[in-house]
Amino acid sequence: MSRAFDARVDAALADRQLKIAVERTAGTAEAKRGAAIGAWPSFGAARERAAAIKDHVIANLGAYLVQFEAAATASGATVHWAATADEACAIVVEICRKAGAKSVARSKSMLGEEIGLPHALEAAGIGRVETDLAEHIIQLAGERPSHIIWPAMHKTREQVSELFHARHREPHVEESIVAMAASARRQLRGEMLGADVGISGANFLIADSGQVCTVTNEGNAELSLVPPRVHIVTAGIEKLVPSMDHAVHLLRLLARSATGAALTQYTTFYAGPKRAGDRDGPEEMHIVLVDNGRSAMRDDGLAEMLRCIRCGACMNHCVVFRQIGGHAYGGTYPGPMGSVLTPALDGLAASRDLPNACTMNGKCQEVCPVAIPLPTLLRGWREKSWREGLEPVTLRSGLGLWAWAARRPWLYRAGVRWAIRAMRLAGRGWIAKLPLAGGWTGGRDFPAPAAESFMDRYRKGER
Repeated sequence: MSRAFDARVDAALADRQLKIAVERTAGTAEAKRGAAIGAWPSFGAARERAAAIKDHVIANLGAYLVQFEAAATASGATVHWAATADEACAIVVEICRKAGAKSVARSKSMLGEEIGLPHALEAAGIGRVETDLAEHIIQLAGERPSHIIWPAMHKTREQVSELFHARHREPHVEESIVAMAASARRQLRGEMLGADVGISGANFLIADSGQVCTVTNEGNAELSLVPPRVHIVTAGIEKLVPSMDHAVHLLRLLARSATGAALTQYTTFYAGPKRAGDRDGPEEMHIVLVDNGRSAMRDDGLAEMLRCIRCGACMNHCVVFRQIGGHAYGGTYPGPMGSVLTPALDGLAASRDLPNACTMNGKCQEVCPVAIPLPTLLRGWREKSWREGLEPVTLRSGLGLWAWAARRPWLYRAGVRWAIRAMRLAGRGWIAKLPLAGGWTGGRDFPAPAAESFMDRYRKGER
């Protein structure tokens, strides 16, 4: 387990192109989000209201689910319930088979990735075209998303250009973003419009009206909603909000936190299939409501994580994510939010490295638009891992030795003085190699310590 995580991290740290790609996008997102929030004096109050909305829904989830089902059914949609990922995939595949679908047009959905829907469609022999440009890129590359907003964040435009030249029927000639987008349009547009079934996720489910809200930057959700004969929505049960007013409030926070925009380019509300007199739309609409561990999270002390509106701000500001990208985390969801969610979804024994990889600097909680206490939740996973004996013997022994020394201040301070002298001898200003610190020096130099410890300077009256 730990060896696999370490190997992914080592590979990420050694990948110079990855660092360039991540910084290009995350750095821009951080700056834009800062400007957008700085121009919104009431952000703090809006954030408190958003957290209260989500907490209220989570506490009354059963009632809102019943209300949403009734309203969605009244609009003509068919609501399905899935307790697990396998159940959700089976429901979607069965709907596709009943529709005689040979191909589906899918809009970007992290819930779809979480339940393994792309693999389920492939196993069923159903073709899949991704309507989101970044999802198309990673589909061509045979990879998983590395970010919940920008799935192909880990690739530079130069790498995307090479991929399009290798895989597109009519690749671009001019090396520009516009030309590459046109190449993707030529490749995909016919497949999108010819798909039998459209599959999308949902940013919000509105309980009192049965409406579904999708938010995209490319209009790709509409391409999975309007042209196909059948439209399927897959959504986690935590996506519920009581009313349109609550959805709009959360949308203001989502867009600013994700991309720094006041409103995302395409925000769509829809309910039910095509009605008499409508010019377009699907003949059937199905909504698959997925639990997949969410009820257990609510009952096991992780209810606050269900506030998450999937904006990606926590990872854009995370010093760890910015160094290693998303794939190193190994799960569906990367970054701080993924380090909380993955142990809940995949089990702590298989992912205990993630909570331990956090620096606990608290930036993720600071920028979260719904005030999720991510460091607190991560500490909770660390404590549970310790209680259940999942930490390796070497770590438990090492911490035991440290604790033994820390209870003897004279010994601890003597050890610190010796370590400072040894480390200063190992390098001038920066240390390239250091015993027991290979995990750090393998990817970067270690700063040499000051000549004296903090306690020694404090005793001398230095402030």
